[in-house]
Amino acid sequence: MGWGTLSAERDLARIVDEIVAPEAAEIDRSGSFPRKAVDALADAGLLALTVPPEFGGPGGSLREAARVVRTLSSACGSTAMVVMMHYSAVATLRAGHREAELRTIANGRHLSTLAFSEPGSRSHFWAPMSSAAADGDHVVLNARKSWVTSAGQADSLVWSSRPVTGDGPMSLWFVPADTPGLSVAGPFDGLGLRGNNSRPMSAVDMRVPRASLLGTDGGGLDLALSAVLPVFLLLNASASVGLMEAVTAETVAHIGRTRLEHLGRSLAEQSEYRAAVARMRIDTDRTAALVDAALNAIEEGRAEAQLLVLEAKAAADESAAATADLAMLTCGGAAFRKELGIERRFRDSRAARVMAPTTATLHDFVGRALCELPLLDAATA
Repeated sequence: MGWGTLSAERDLARIVDEIVAPEAAEIDRSGSFPRKAVDALADAGLLALTVPPEFGGPGGSLREAARVVRTLSSACGSTAMVVMMHYSAVATLRAGHREAELRTIANGRHLSTLAFSEPGSRSHFWAPMSSAAADGDHVVLNARKSWVTSAGQADSLVWSSRPVTGDGPMSLWFVPADTPGLSVAGPFDGLGLRGNNSRPMSAVDMRVPRASLLGTDGGGLDLALSAVLPVFLLLNASASVGLMEAVTAETVAHIGRTRLEHLGRSLAEQSEYRAAVARMRIDTDRTAALVDAALNAIEEGRAEAQLLVLEAKAAADESAAATADLAMLTCGGAAFRKELGIERRFRDSRAARVMAPTTATLHDFVGRALCELPLLDAATA
């Protein structure tokens, strides 16, 4: 059942109201994984949203996935991040025409994720240091991954490595989470997005079948740039919009109910407070409009689609941080307390700028696109 049905919309709203929102503060406090929410989303068919009909899924669009992530992010950034990385992994499997894996996702509670970032190349996901060596009908993978969302919780990973023998900077593999040699290599106690289990993982002589290769040996970067990157960037930007909507709404509510007793007025009756929430709403709507423009360009196959996709995350990264910062300033000391949920989102808003591709890298990508240069050249790839 696809997102476009009334029942699917109701399912998402119910899950957010009954599970995601009530548990968000505790998930942030404890750093616990939002398992109850993820299971509810799976039961409602929302983890299978983007699986094509020929593989048993509803064939939901990128726009529909963006709406799910945006809605989740308005309540809990950690839950939104888990789902965003899952949809990004599914995009890789779609591009690789992986029928068995896609049917598994369509039919059950299967959660996937990406395992790209490594300490050796940091945010340069296009330059993995991990190795892949042929061993008969198998390939042996050895690696240290620095940040894997849903580590220890996902059922599978889309794994990057250097090629076995092929040309190109990287290859991609489908790796079940229970593969011998794969382990979670450390804890996560972060500033924000504390419940997404973004932990290091390691592979020591991890053997996978050669058939686990996604695309061609050495062709992983092309697959990542064409299939994964647009999904990741637009879903990330959509998560930022959801966060901005939440802090704006909470700020409006706070200044409406908070009074300056010596003046006999609410904060909302003071022009400087109204100006602040106006700025927040304008930035939120402007960011949402850019995301929508990028989605339109992709759907219509327009030439500027790539540029708009790159712009969307870069703009959303900065706008989310600025809007959350303004919410903190506008609500004053009250925002530093946990009750409003603003300081949680303030911390969450800091993460997007350092998620690869980082904001700085995206500025370079946008400049390269404008100058008609390849996004990556031989020196960077």
